[in-house]
Amino acid sequence: MRAVQVARFGGPEVLSYVNLPDPAPGPGQVVVTMAVADVIFLDTLLRAGWGQDFFPRTLPYVPGGGGAGVVRETGKGVDPAWVGRRVVVRTDTGYAERVVANLGEIMPVPDGVATEVAAALLHDGVTALSLDQLGAPKEGEWVLVSAAAGGAGSLLVQLAVDAGARVVAAASSDTKLALARELGAEVTVDYARPDWIARVREATGGGAALVYDGAGGSLGTAALEAVADGGRFVTYGTADGFATPDPERAGRRGIRVITPLVDGPPSQQRVRELLDLALRRAAQGRLRPAIGATYPLKQAADAHRALAERATVGKSLLVVER
Repeated sequence: MRAVQVARFGGPEVLSYVNLPDPAPGPGQVVVTMAVADVIFLDTLLRAGWGQDFFPRTLPYVPGGGGAGVVRETGKGVDPAWVGRRVVVRTDTGYAERVVANLGEIMPVPDGVATEVAAALLHDGVTALSLDQLGAPKEGEWVLVSAAAGGAGSLLVQLAVDAGARVVAAASSDTKLALARELGAEVTVDYARPDWIARVREATGGGAALVYDGAGGSLGTAALEAVADGGRFVTYGTADGFATPDPERAGRRGIRVITPLVDGPPSQQRVRELLDLALRRAAQGRLRPAIGATYPLKQAADAHRALAERATVGKSLLVVER
C-alpha cells in the first residue's frame, strides 16, 4: 500500500510517500480502506519531534490520527458484517491507504453524512463539543472565539450560536473573518491589530462572558483581558505554545480559567460519546465542519506547510486517491 512516513523528525520535507506492506487484522481488529485522512496541528508538532513524553513515536512511523473509509477485512472475533460499512477510525496512524484499528476505535458513519464530513469531525468535533460543554455558552451572552476559522474554532462558533449566544469571532485575515460571519458570528475582529482587545470589549459592552482561546501563546495570554469580570476563559490553543494567564489577576476579577489540555486526554469512552454526538449533530444539520483544503495523500507536506503558515481556512484533509 501507499503511505506517508516520517523516518526522521524535522520539517514538512521529512514526510515521504512510500510503499509499505498491506496490514492484516489481528483478533478484535479490522482493516479500513481509507478514503480521507484527518490532518490536525498536533500532527505537525509530532513530526517535528515535540511531545515525546506524551505522544511517543518510534521512527519510522506513519503520521496521523485516523480518518474515514470502508471496512475491508475483519480479524478473529469481529462480526464480518462490518465489511463494506463506512466508518470513522480514530487511531494512532492515518496517512495511508489502509490502517488497522481495534473494534473500539471505529464508529459507523450515519446515513446522510459525507465521508469527508465524518473525517473532519473526528478530532475537531470531539474537541469542540468537549470545550462547548466546559464553557457552557448561554443564551444572550457574548462569547469570543479566537482562531475562529480553524477546525475546532469554526465548530465552536456554530455551537455557541446554536446555544443562543452572541459570538465575536477573532482571526487573522479577511477570508477567515468572512467564514466566521457565514457561520453566524455577529461581530468579527482581526487579532493582528494591536487594538483588537479594546474592540472586543467595546463590542461586548465590557468583555465577553466566555472566551475560547484557540491561539495560545502571547495572543492567548492577552485574550484574558477580553473576558468580562466573573466570566470564563477556556484556553486550548498551542500554535505558539500555551497561554499563561496571570492566575492572581484572573482571581481578582472573578474569572474562571479552564485549561483542559493540562488535565490530560479524555478517556476512550468519553471520546466515543463526543464523536457519536458530533456525527449525530452533523446528520441533523446542526454541525458543519468548514473544509477549507483537501490534498492528495502524497501532498501531505503541503498540508503541513499550510497549517504552519496559518494559511489554512477551516479544516484540512488528505484524500486517498486510487
